[in-house]
Amino acid sequence: MPEIAVPILDPAPPRRGRALMIQGTSSDVGKSLLVAGLCRAYARRGLKVAPFKAQNMSNNAAVTVDSDLPPGPDGVQPRGEIGRAQALQARAAGLAPSIHMNPVLLKPQAMVGSQVVLRGRPLGNWPARHYHGLKPLLLPAVLDSYRRIAASADLVLVEGAGAGTETHLRRSDIANMLFAEAADLPVVLLTDNDRGGAMAALVGSWLLHTPEERARVAGYLVNKFRGYFSLYEPACRTITGITGWPLLGVARWFEGAALLPAEDALALERPARSAGGALVIAVPQIDRVANFDDLDPLSSEPGIDLRWVRPGQPIPAEADVVLLPGSKTTRQALGALRMQGWDIDIRAHLRRGGRVLGICAGFQMLGRMVRDPDGIEGPPGETPGLGLLEVDTTITREKRLVELDATDRISGARVTGYEMHMGRTTGPGLDQPWLVLDGQPEGAVSADGLVMGGYVHGLFGADGYRTHWIGAMGGSGSGLEHGAQIEAALDALADQIETDLDLDALLALAR
Repeated sequence: MPEIAVPILDPAPPRRGRALMIQGTSSDVGKSLLVAGLCRAYARRGLKVAPFKAQNMSNNAAVTVDSDLPPGPDGVQPRGEIGRAQALQARAAGLAPSIHMNPVLLKPQAMVGSQVVLRGRPLGNWPARHYHGLKPLLLPAVLDSYRRIAASADLVLVEGAGAGTETHLRRSDIANMLFAEAADLPVVLLTDNDRGGAMAALVGSWLLHTPEERARVAGYLVNKFRGYFSLYEPACRTITGITGWPLLGVARWFEGAALLPAEDALALERPARSAGGALVIAVPQIDRVANFDDLDPLSSEPGIDLRWVRPGQPIPAEADVVLLPGSKTTRQALGALRMQGWDIDIRAHLRRGGRVLGICAGFQMLGRMVRDPDGIEGPPGETPGLGLLEVDTTITREKRLVELDATDRISGARVTGYEMHMGRTTGPGLDQPWLVLDGQPEGAVSADGLVMGGYVHGLFGADGYRTHWIGAMGGSGSGLEHGAQIEAALDALADQIETDLDLDALLALAR
């Protein structure tokens, strides 16, 4: 077990405001979205609100404005990364994302292991059984990050992770009740009415909590409610009668959720319908898909029919573009792509004159070879790529985290986004770049112009570049302002939460 060096503030800064923790009765009950809505609602009331989640598990991540490293010789501040959900919550609160909003990020790389990111920097790959022994060593860092966030906010909205009642994990818990006790936080339980079983989930949580934990719970919220509450109210009376916890509110199903970035790949099990336009973009659902919110601006375009291709399905012959997204494990994704026969489908697609785009790991897969000599993403070795671009990639320990805002000299459009990868790509294919960002070449394009790829995540969120790219693929952009769409969705979420919940009562519970 390596030593974990954690800088602790001494003396700890005084807490400026109050805090309230939202824990779930299970995963995917809507904690992240609710906290985002509460951040926007309380920020509109003039409070300085900050989100916090001790531990998140997601391959959807965002680059932060800070890190725990000092500026380099060039004066540039190194960047870190946090879960996409906390970056969205920060945006809802009007703040820049910080490593302290999500000090521990787990990025799954295998069925039983993840890359552990501590305060924005990779700590290495940890099998689950070893990570549970590591977690108690991370708790000081988690508490220190929480104190830093709480020192400058009027209200901290703390999100739990998964379910707070997993008793077999209680001794190593850093994200739910053990953290709530260490930080002395009041807890509100959130349950999901849409999936059914909300009564059993809440009563079961009460049974599994210790008496001290039950006393810490201030009440419960029912989320994703559809229908008439008068029919459900007797169930709430039963829940309160058994647990003694009061019902604090019922949040209705929010129809605009699909317009906001999803936290993790659970969202791909029920992908949102795209606009169903004339330009068909097929996206193979590769292993450990990462940062798939890259595609949200495209799926929002009325002229685009974006289709996720699930395992067992062929890439549709009518596709105009095949888009390979990011993945946490490039070589494993290549193996799965070949197992599904998608490599054959892609070559047939190119013979028909179709286009292929790869982003980040998708770009690496389009090359000739992917090497991982140090076993960063799995067992050491190398895997042949698709051979569609004359580049080779070596997976390295150093992670490149860069936020971009530049002009592409090829298209003339502004490009915003970020890089987040652990690979170094070389080869003659780079002599014909996909983008030239303020004079710096990025990515590669094949000699016939049908295959392209690069490392820039989030570039389709830049309205001008998205319009250019859609036109180059044979479609037509709509003039959609994607950033404005996200802001409008956050405002609509806050409007609905203001209607559904008593925000004054919730604020009164914070301490």
